[in-house]
Amino acid sequence: MVRRVLALSSGRVAVAVLTVVALLAVLGPLLAPQDPLATSDHPLAGASGAHWLGTDYLGRDVLSRLLDGSRVSVLGALEVALTALVVGVVPGILSVYLGRAFEWITLRLADTLVALPFLLFAVAVIALLGNGLTQAMLVTGVLVSPLFYRVSRAATLAVARSQYVEAALISGASVGWVVRHHVWSKVLPPIAVAFAKTIGTGFVIVSSLTFLGIGVQPPEPTWGGLLASDLGYLAHRPWAPLTPALLIMVTVWAGNQLADAIRDVSGEAGRALLKGRGARTGRTEPAEPAPAGGA
Repeated sequence: MVRRVLALSSGRVAVAVLTVVALLAVLGPLLAPQDPLATSDHPLAGASGAHWLGTDYLGRDVLSRLLDGSRVSVLGALEVALTALVVGVVPGILSVYLGRAFEWITLRLADTLVALPFLLFAVAVIALLGNGLTQAMLVTGVLVSPLFYRVSRAATLAVARSQYVEAALISGASVGWVVRHHVWSKVLPPIAVAFAKTIGTGFVIVSSLTFLGIGVQPPEPTWGGLLASDLGYLAHRPWAPLTPALLIMVTVWAGNQLADAIRDVSGEAGRALLKGRGARTGRTEPAEPAPAGGA
């Protein structure tokens, strides 16, 4: 699947952008030219050789704060996506095989989570457990998990009706064996699409919470927090919010583009698309082997 995604120009661009963002999260604090928490006697200064993006209202270097804050933003988005993946996929697959009672309970839980506004619920949990990005992202990931539950359940239902899966169960194969050998390979592409979409959604959620001052306390820098602080001084630095807003927008766009690329290359439609591209370039995509007929 990776090779197919990289065969598309949109997939290559999305992977490149997300790779740069990931590198910023890892190396950003090391690349920061100055201490992101150090104040100076030059607040709201414009761009210069010493401060490439100027300084904020306390004289702190904006570029250093953007680089240092990338780690919190990326880790928060990944925490949302991974929590939603674990909480949603496992019961989504098992709901097809563990009987009507388990199916009914998980469906009602998914409907309940969809009805809860994530922002208000995250605020309520933080009020109970204390202000911190980790608990806020865990709660938000649980609220986003119905997406993975429905995607994995729908894909599993389609595979469960296949003759080779029914033959494996009749021959005595366990549910775990069937999931590992037959179901997972078919469920993985739609889950990958949902995961890439949730990466972009996670960035919006993290930025929204930190914009409101939830999860991360000042003076720790975040992209959303920088955007919020810059909006209070538009008369002095009207261009200041553009950089954090652009970083958030580009990252969310890359996540959505990656999800679209994975969707385009998945299944029969993806094979037909790449086969057509291969015909134009004189290359052909190798065919995938058909699934086994039994256990």
